[in-house]
Amino acid sequence: MRNPVNVLNSLSMHSKESFYQYERIYRLLYNPEMYYTAYQKIYAKQGNMTKGSDNRTIDGMSLKRIDKLIASLKSESYQPAPARRKYIPKKNGKKRPLGIPSFDDKLLQEVIRMILESIYEGHFEETSHGFRPNRSCHTALACIQKYYTGCKWFVEGDIEAFFDTIDHNVLIEILAERIKDARFLRLIKKFLNAGYMEEWQFHKTYSGTPQGGIISPILANIYLDKLDKYMKEYAEKFNTGVRRAHNPEYTAIQVELRKWEYRLKRAVTVEERQEILVHIKEIERQRCTIHSKVDMDANFKRLRYERYADDFLIGVIGSKEDCRKIKQDLKNFLSEKLRLNLSDEKTLITHATSPAHFLGYEVSVRYSQLPMPGRKKVPTRYNNGKIVLKIPAGKIRDKLLEYNALKIVVHNGKEVWKPQARVYLRNNDDLEILSRYNAEIRGFYNYYALALNSGIINNLKYVMQYSMLKTFATKYRTSKSAIIKRMRIGKDLGVKYADSKGRERTALFYTEGFKRKKDITANCDIIPQTIVYSGRNSLMERIKAGKCEFCGKENVPLQMHHVRKLKNLKGKEPWEQFMISRKRKTLAVCEDCHHKIHGDKMD
Repeated sequence: MRNPVNVLNSLSMHSKESFYQYERIYRLLYNPEMYYTAYQKIYAKQGNMTKGSDNRTIDGMSLKRIDKLIASLKSESYQPAPARRKYIPKKNGKKRPLGIPSFDDKLLQEVIRMILESIYEGHFEETSHGFRPNRSCHTALACIQKYYTGCKWFVEGDIEAFFDTIDHNVLIEILAERIKDARFLRLIKKFLNAGYMEEWQFHKTYSGTPQGGIISPILANIYLDKLDKYMKEYAEKFNTGVRRAHNPEYTAIQVELRKWEYRLKRAVTVEERQEILVHIKEIERQRCTIHSKVDMDANFKRLRYERYADDFLIGVIGSKEDCRKIKQDLKNFLSEKLRLNLSDEKTLITHATSPAHFLGYEVSVRYSQLPMPGRKKVPTRYNNGKIVLKIPAGKIRDKLLEYNALKIVVHNGKEVWKPQARVYLRNNDDLEILSRYNAEIRGFYNYYALALNSGIINNLKYVMQYSMLKTFATKYRTSKSAIIKRMRIGKDLGVKYADSKGRERTALFYTEGFKRKKDITANCDIIPQTIVYSGRNSLMERIKAGKCEFCGKENVPLQMHHVRKLKNLKGKEPWEQFMISRKRKTLAVCEDCHHKIHGDKMD
């Protein structure tokens, strides 16, 4: 069998060729090595231990199970199981539907995703940032900071219920432009039409991507790539002029300034020089209040577009009327070509001096009349026109409420913040509680580290610190001051614990600060599938070894036993002790041992 890395690389070779068409893709699904790689990539996700509608999980994965899946694909009898629907609460009190696919479907979807990504990654536009290798929310925001300088208007794009309204026929037509393999397309359509189970009733899906499906993000990107290419062509037609025209008023002040500078050179007395210098400083202050270029030059227009998933932001140098036309043209394109609806209410046209909202940030353009010191102590406005990213007002408050670390009391008509204990954490050990608070603070900061006002995250840290102290006080039924004395380590707070070798260690409450970062290396939304797994530590190598890791029986078919979390193992059974001692959430065992594990009959 061909190495998956070589297979995917061969597909990627033609990815950037717009008119290249891929054939005989379906046969790649017959390669077991593709499933071994896919299994290695997704096995660690805790959701794999949640049962789908077929009542199966990742537990019991085996070579036989993969062979059976491939056999059903060869005969084209494979039929995805409907996703099991459950609802999770949203911040606004409503509930969001979530689909839980069968693990076998997840495994096959991961193989399909790897193939699609290799075919389309080079084909996608640079303005697309969601669910792509080496791209993230931060790369989208970094591009906005870099390319949106001088924008006059923002158009905030909002597509109504995008993931639920993707037209299946349109999607298949888009896929068929590059993939000339009817069987592969039929398989994807099976996933699109798989439906879902809710309260033991089957519901067919007529639009949208598979709920909770691994292939949903890549299919969404393929669908919206049409929008990306449309906006690229639109920008090329919209952009006019080389540079803005010079402002005559600014030019006149510059001429006046040069006259006084010439007089300064000719001045003889000290008094005369001082008088001239006063005039020069006054002219320089006036210059700082005037733009050097015509602010609204009809002969100079620019448009910039960046997208993350179904959210996009358009920056425009032009008039508000231009923005209205852009919005209408977008609406027509989405409706006619992609059968999507652009929300009139949520697609906002915002002046650049007012914040637009994109990916949780406030985006605005800095304009100030205040002079700033230049290189030669000459007042300048070098920050004018630059993009400013900020943490929105109320974001910290909402996050603290989400964590249940804050209680708000109204006193004399004003909100008073009061940190509160998170009672549901009191059964965790001290290190877990501290680590939980640190992870939440660090996660919030890592996301908003690009913000100009990142320093306000200190407010979040302050509340989280006292919430933690109150949580410990509740746990030990003592006062907050007693907890502070107990946790005090120098100037910081921390928890002492013993590592795996019995050595005493100390974990401190967050001490890293919240300095703004001008550049962030993006965390990938999807890990690129260029990894070569080798050695007995890889799951598939352990399964293929044919030796039970518990009883030692050789030359027998193995099944991989999975547990959700190691800490959930009580260590009462020998197999639990075995997994705990090796710090593994997996155990390659023979069928007899696996039956005994689930029957609690293993001695």
